[in-house]
Amino acid sequence: MYYLGLDIGSSSTKAALVEIDTGKSIGVVQEPKQEMDIYAPKNGWAEQDPDDWWLHCCNAIKHLKERHNITRAQIKGIGISYQMHGLVLVDKVGKPLRKSIIWCDSRAVEIGNQAFKDIGTETCTSNLLNSPSNFTASKLKWVKDNEPDIYKKIHKFMLPGDYIAYKFSNKINTTISGLSEGTLWNFKEGIPAQFLLDYYGINDKLIPDIVDVFGLQCKVDRNGAKVSGLAEGTPIYYRAGDQPNNALSLNVLSPGEVAATGGTSGVFYAVTDNLSVTECARVNNFSHVNYEKGKEARIGKLLCINGSGIQYRWLLNNLNVSSYDEMNHLALQVPIGSDGVCVLPFGNGAERMLNNKEIGTRISNINLNNHHKGHLCRAVLEGIAFSFVYGMEILKSDGIKAKVVRAGNDNLFRSEIFTKTVATLIDQDIEIYNTTGAIGAARAAGLHKGDFESFGKSIMDNDFVMTYEPNKDKAPYLKAYTKWKQELELILNNS
Repeated sequence: MYYLGLDIGSSSTKAALVEIDTGKSIGVVQEPKQEMDIYAPKNGWAEQDPDDWWLHCCNAIKHLKERHNITRAQIKGIGISYQMHGLVLVDKVGKPLRKSIIWCDSRAVEIGNQAFKDIGTETCTSNLLNSPSNFTASKLKWVKDNEPDIYKKIHKFMLPGDYIAYKFSNKINTTISGLSEGTLWNFKEGIPAQFLLDYYGINDKLIPDIVDVFGLQCKVDRNGAKVSGLAEGTPIYYRAGDQPNNALSLNVLSPGEVAATGGTSGVFYAVTDNLSVTECARVNNFSHVNYEKGKEARIGKLLCINGSGIQYRWLLNNLNVSSYDEMNHLALQVPIGSDGVCVLPFGNGAERMLNNKEIGTRISNINLNNHHKGHLCRAVLEGIAFSFVYGMEILKSDGIKAKVVRAGNDNLFRSEIFTKTVATLIDQDIEIYNTTGAIGAARAAGLHKGDFESFGKSIMDNDFVMTYEPNKDKAPYLKAYTKWKQELELILNNS
């Protein structure tokens, strides 16, 4: 018997099956095979059709069952992970009123900034743990102000994962974790953030019913079964945004545990039990998957680095090399510090951890007689690694004391240079696991039983790859990082 995990991203949907008894991953499929389109009618806008996500979910389920000869009766529960901060609006019959305004859409930035100013820093940080910023609540306010005819027809708003659960079940609900990622949860009062809704003039009746992150949220109904290929009555047991889910997939659940991701963008996601916030301009704070109202807090502090894997991919595309393996080989021929070559890898738009400054990628100190493409390869890997170290310093200033760092065995964390550099400079082992968000969501479906110990054991038994330990000789890494940080702060001070 199996649990099904779905990971609804903005580029694709992934579906995974895991054995209920062992937690072992049976298979993962992706739909569509090519990256999904993002509709951008204006600069800074980003939209997708929610029914496209549903179509890709159904196709992924079909292909997963066919590939592994699984019947609908063998799938005993569903877990859902989804792209965070998206806004889905439906009318009284559950039909989307417009395309979803997704996570990377920036049209509501000024709305959120003005709310932060008007409501006050203290009120926002002590209740929301964030600025309203460009999150779901601010996007809903944008619709109210700019598309009043659509706003009048809204029955409920949802996050992307809520919509997929609705398509399975015909039940509209959400979670505290989901509301918090939209800055719609008041942590101090333990209720939806009425003061923000009042400021925006939004009726609280638009908020869906709230269900637990782990537990029976809804069941696949007759129509959901017909379209998806799952059995009627199959329970949905879990739902969470992609970054909290990625942390869960790495068994990051307790204070001091940190999940790291080194994909197109980079992420540190650190769990704390402290509601105090000092870096809300540079760090986002959400209720973690195991947050429970009235109990000891579990908050996920998310620090994002936009210019991460995309920087290394840019180098691959523009350097005369054939693969990442070749780039890593070239980089290994160059000493720590890249003989002075320095790369600031911030060419993927404004960086929240740099107070939303957009400084671009900077490559400096190249000597045309002495430096070659190996130096560029190493300098880029080191520059990205240094940006992670800089991010960890910000998290530490926000109260995080890392006890363990875990990362997936993909992208940048496959590079020894990158991972060793980060491990050495933050003075912390980095554990590598071979898992994905879809696999984590599938396993999380079993947590409706509350057995977190067995959940963690299944990750260690099935996914652990290796541990990178800090290099004993930290001096050359620290020297290179100090020079890099000086270059960064010079740019920041003059921008």
